Amino acid sequence: MSGNDQLHVVTSDDISAGRIRFGKTLIWGSAAVLALVALAQVAQIMDWRDFGFSTWRPTLFAYSFWAICLCWAQVVIRGEHGKRTLFVLPAALFVVSLTVFPLLFGLVIAFSDWNLSSPDGRQLNGLANLRQMWTDPFYWNAMGNMVWYTAAIIVEYAVAFGLALLLAGQIRARKFFRVAFLLPLMLSPVAVSWMIGKSMLEARFGPLARLARLLGWENPSFFGSPEVAKITIMLMDAWTFIPFMMIMLLAGLQAIPKELTEASRVDGATGWKSFWEVTFPLMLPVSITAILIRIIFKLKLADIVINVTSGGPGGATDTVTSFIFREYRDRSNVGYGTMLAMVYLVIIVIAMTILMKLAARWTAPRT
Repeated sequence: MSGNDQLHVVTSDDISAGRIRFGKTLIWGSAAVLALVALAQVAQIMDWRDFGFSTWRPTLFAYSFWAICLCWAQVVIRGEHGKRTLFVLPAALFVVSLTVFPLLFGLVIAFSDWNLSSPDGRQLNGLANLRQMWTDPFYWNAMGNMVWYTAAIIVEYAVAFGLALLLAGQIRARKFFRVAFLLPLMLSPVAVSWMIGKSMLEARFGPLARLARLLGWENPSFFGSPEVAKITIMLMDAWTFIPFMMIMLLAGLQAIPKELTEASRVDGATGWKSFWEVTFPLMLPVSITAILIRIIFKLKLADIVINVTSGGPGGATDTVTSFIFREYRDRSNVGYGTMLAMVYLVIIVIAMTILMKLAARWTAPRT
């Protein structure tokens, strides 16, 4: 094959100094345009000067222009290696746009007094929302409830592990029970809240309320007292998501080599001793992963609470997410609700970072 027939590949040696300068000019020039437009947008929001921007579209267009120039400059400066970058860079820039822009817009709203029922519209109010949050007993009550809801995951984990051990054994109709135990996971929390909370647990005509009367409970009310209502919400949420933890633990149990369990039996470790010394340590990475994912789901708990109790009675079942939802829906307080959501996001990020570091330390191999 002659040299003219071969595919020409641009390497770093083929790129001239002028081409590199042109590529850098593309990057920094487009970045300067983006910075100027963004500063102008911020100046208008802060009421420093009016540039006639009615929406955030100018900043979005400037970001799109910068992204195109950045991708183009990769090919101009790096040649063939830059073409390979284009397989990832556009998608990364798109994800950044979906994450950074809403976050920045949310921060602007969080430091604003914006009630949809007010004719004044959005007005910057500095740290007023943060001070209001600090003295809001209902928000901190919801935060305290989240501690109890999250602590209940330990019980859910124990139940899920027991079911996983049961389904991993040689029992009759094992395939049927695996499917049956997964059915709650197939239902949405909204369906669970209406099917169980609004129907089966209804105080007057619900079948479970009638059964409670037959058993001696004169006035069964699953959502009348704060303690009973909180426990009922925990049970409904646990019934929905225990199958999720169970299926992860079951997969972990099936991945344990049978030679290890057989060797432990030969050494005399049977029953409870075999579980604590062999099965549980081997399942620790899967267990921690299941618990961390369950914590993430639990911190978003809102659907069941909103549909069944709306946070009552007296805020006993409120979660942070359901409280924020009511700030938006019932009070139309967009600015304060966004501040609560931003603070909750920071708390979640810090808590999950600490938990993941602790999990990495617990699961690290010991020499």
